[in-house]
Amino acid sequence: MKREFLKGRNRFQVFVTLALCCGAISAALILSACSSIERTATIPVSNDGADFVGNAACVDCHKSVTDVFHGSMHSRVRLADPEIGDTSCETCHGPGSKHVAMGGSQRRAMHITNPGRDSTACFKCHLQQHAEFKLPYRHPVVDGPVSCVTCHDPHAAEIMKPRALAMRQTNGQCADCHEQQTRQFVFEHEALREGCITCHQPHGSIHPDLLKQRDANLCLRCHAQLPGAGGGVLIGKTDHSTFLTRGTCWSSGCHTAVHGSNINPHLRY
Repeated sequence: MKREFLKGRNRFQVFVTLALCCGAISAALILSACSSIERTATIPVSNDGADFVGNAACVDCHKSVTDVFHGSMHSRVRLADPEIGDTSCETCHGPGSKHVAMGGSQRRAMHITNPGRDSTACFKCHLQQHAEFKLPYRHPVVDGPVSCVTCHDPHAAEIMKPRALAMRQTNGQCADCHEQQTRQFVFEHEALREGCITCHQPHGSIHPDLLKQRDANLCLRCHAQLPGAGGGVLIGKTDHSTFLTRGTCWSSGCHTAVHGSNINPHLRY
């Protein structure tokens, strides 16, 4: 009995020792891998040959922006250099001495960074969104005619709500380009009440049309499946067992008017 107890105890000790060794080796590998990764650091935008002048120099010409900018989260993004002073404007637009020196000249735009024309300034902090704009299906921000400012007001207090002061409705910003999809319908798709981003990734996606999922699972995120008689699948009060095998809800000939319909309550043309 004693020998069996000692054998069991020895086996337990061996097991614990091996587990601790494996844990130590894994931790060492992780630390080694982390220490070899080049850290990503955000740096301010640079304008060749220009110096930082501080926010006070911006007020005279950009009063409509500086009056509301203190309520924006971007107002708290600034350079950590006490010798430069308050530089939250220049963190995104770059040092402004040349811009200020040009005064009222139309050429002054050449000496300042404008995120409305080039989103590079935004990508210095918004790394995840920058990566999403490189996915197969994306809004043309990196290589196209629009920028981050097309959809977002970087100076507004409600920065996460695109153009918060001009929003006409939940999907107001999307409606500027996608008017047909966001117009009023007799029979609406209730998902639009929550916003276009209920179904679409706003920056980029691996699925066509910037969808969050490419098959019927997109719809099933809201329209729950319930078990029916004889192994059927109920969605609402209708057995969808055979319908789900035909493809997506919108391409199988059923709910083709996914954004809304003026003639059919089941979202059909």
